[in-house]
Amino acid sequence: MKPYLLSIGAGLLVGVLYSLMGVRSPAPPAIALLGLLGMLLGEQAVPIAKRLLTKAPVTAYLKTPDCAGRVLGPHAGAKTPEDQA
Repeated sequence: MKPYLLSIGAGLLVGVLYSLMGVRSPAPPAIALLGLLGMLLGEQAVPIAKRLLTKAPVTAYLKTPDCAGRVLGPHAGAKTPEDQA
């Protein structure tokens, strides 16, 4: 939770500084977020392509912390108590 709070705090600080300087954000928020999503998904394109070429299981990789954890956050690849039962 702490990294998320630090991230939103840094974003708020930059927003306040932009406002005080009278400038606008360099990119509209939706475009910036879509760009970040593209970067996260693009990072996974090479490992997925390698698995497809070697015929390794891709769906199992998508659920691992190496893939889901990097795209959706560290808790995405974590096991829940229901998964462990």
